[in-house]
Amino acid sequence: MSTELATRMKAPLTTPTDLGAEARRNVSAALNGILADMFALYLKTKNFHWHMSGPHFRDYHLLLDEQGDEIFATTDDIAERVRKIGGTTIRSIGHIGRLQRVLDNDADYVTPEDMLAELRTDTQELIGRMRRAHEVCDEHNDVASASLLENWIDEAEGRAWFLFETGREVRVL
Repeated sequence: MSTELATRMKAPLTTPTDLGAEARRNVSAALNGILADMFALYLKTKNFHWHMSGPHFRDYHLLLDEQGDEIFATTDDIAERVRKIGGTTIRSIGHIGRLQRVLDNDADYVTPEDMLAELRTDTQELIGRMRRAHEVCDEHNDVASASLLENWIDEAEGRAWFLFETGREVRVL
């Protein structure tokens, strides 16, 4: 192997940016935590999608499939943003497990109502963590990451709204 090739193989994964080292480190850490939570929420959403049952099966099954697709679509944008600012991102399922704050649900059976409520709570908590990540971005003047987070927050608020309305009991007076 040539010396040039060996040097390139050892080259760090850095991307030119005007953000300082501390900003890259802090924003990357905040976004990687969001990314781990998105993967955990995606898998939980698909778990509930696959194990849905009951009289509203079709509606809930389709809702969770749609939400899972939206959550998964966000993961690439988050990871690519981390790379754009010179950070590194998640490398494995184990790495996700170390960073995720969305709790797994391995129960053999979960009622449809509990599925919707748990996903809604997880989504609302994720929104709070995204708002805190936005504050980190603001602190370091990373307007691009902050702007993306604003869109992801809006999308998550839409998912939380659907989960709330779908799981709400209507009372007839």
